[in-house]
Amino acid sequence: MKLIRFGEKNAEKPGVILPDGRMKDLSSYFGDWDHDFFRDSGMKELEGILETGGALPDVPTSVRLGPCVARPGKVVCIGLNYSDHAEEAGMEIPDEPVIFMKGSNTVVGPNDPIVIPRGSSKVDWEVELGFVIGQDASYLDSAAQAADHIAGYCISHDVSARDFQLERAGQWTKGKSCDNFNPLGPYLATKDEIEDIRNLDLSLDVNGERMQTGNTRTMLFGVFYLVHYLSQFMTLEAGDLVSTGTPPGVGLGMKSPRYLKQGDIVELRITGLGEQRSVCVKA
Repeated sequence: MKLIRFGEKNAEKPGVILPDGRMKDLSSYFGDWDHDFFRDSGMKELEGILETGGALPDVPTSVRLGPCVARPGKVVCIGLNYSDHAEEAGMEIPDEPVIFMKGSNTVVGPNDPIVIPRGSSKVDWEVELGFVIGQDASYLDSAAQAADHIAGYCISHDVSARDFQLERAGQWTKGKSCDNFNPLGPYLATKDEIEDIRNLDLSLDVNGERMQTGNTRTMLFGVFYLVHYLSQFMTLEAGDLVSTGTPPGVGLGMKSPRYLKQGDIVELRITGLGEQRSVCVKA
């Protein structure tokens, strides 16, 4: 299944994309793709509704797509999870996952604008594989248990203000939590939609120029390991978002660093997870 949310910001409705590409409205059955939906076995109920083949309202193709899940309880991010990205950033390859958080209100639609915050001139791009927790995970015994706790996968754009992140003291959070700093979607692909999560191509273009190219097979810490690892430090709750790190090619890592400016167009793609297109605007 491919889960979408559509409509005006803060008034999105839940829907799905059928195998033939048609978008269908599920708002008569569910309030939203949120914590309660995932926690209360909503995915199984949704499967049953789609299997019956009943008539569902169409979603117009012109409608705005919102983030593919409702505002997460938390957004957990993994830093330096590709060895070649750590090298381009001039940082040591970590022995354990580097964890930081983004504000939940950073999560916006896949084609919503990237907002360059006031006081920042170093806004950077980072294409990432994201996954959404399907049921609470706390102190898992092994990575083998992780698959049962994942609802699905999506494109997550971890936009970063490098000057706030690295030059203004403190933790990375202040450079990661500005408005619109996490375009998400266009859809959440359930696990059955992805043949091999360890072999997905990622790419990001700025104004048509390829900046990032990578594959999830080069991740230092895989998805299932991350679920197990994170569950030792915090309870991952249904509906939470985890972003798994970015491959090389960010603006910070260039010989002459390059950053986003007003009017730039950023396009992201991941195998089987669709694509995003955002225009940069000033706050």
